[in-house]
Amino acid sequence: MRKISTIALFIVLFIVTTAMIDHRFYTAIYQINFVPQKKMVQITTRIFADDLNDALKNQYHKTTFLGTEKETPEDVVLMKKYLSEKFKFSINGKFQAMNFLSKELEDNVIICYYTIKDIPKINSLEVENSILTEIHPEQQNIIQFNDNGTKKSLLLSSETYKGMLK
Repeated sequence: MRKISTIALFIVLFIVTTAMIDHRFYTAIYQINFVPQKKMVQITTRIFADDLNDALKNQYHKTTFLGTEKETPEDVVLMKKYLSEKFKFSINGKFQAMNFLSKELEDNVIICYYTIKDIPKINSLEVENSILTEIHPEQQNIIQFNDNGTKKSLLLSSETYKGMLK
């Protein structure tokens, strides 16, 4: 009886493990903080490195190695170009370009830091985010916004890639 239970357990574990390998979640997280004392918007992006490399290859027809020891300065330039084309802001009805500060790698996630300066007040914040949606139609981009303690969220996808936060 114990042998049958052990075999049954291994079969169930095999099925569950195999099912998880085939199913993948396509999600990226974006944190936007408005700091009124500094008149600044701070943006943090969290995107899986392998997905970002795939998107860059699809967009620019060049293999990149972001997040690996083979990463080149040109890879970072393409990443910044891609992110600026796919992730845009209109604050108070006016387009605002993001200033890239730095990036780091945490596990397989590339974390990028941006700012938008000289923003004294936010009356409206429109976000456009189509990052990775051209290679993964099921991609979900989760936007979290913090305006001096007031928090709002937005879920963007290939079907709904624009949204208003305030």
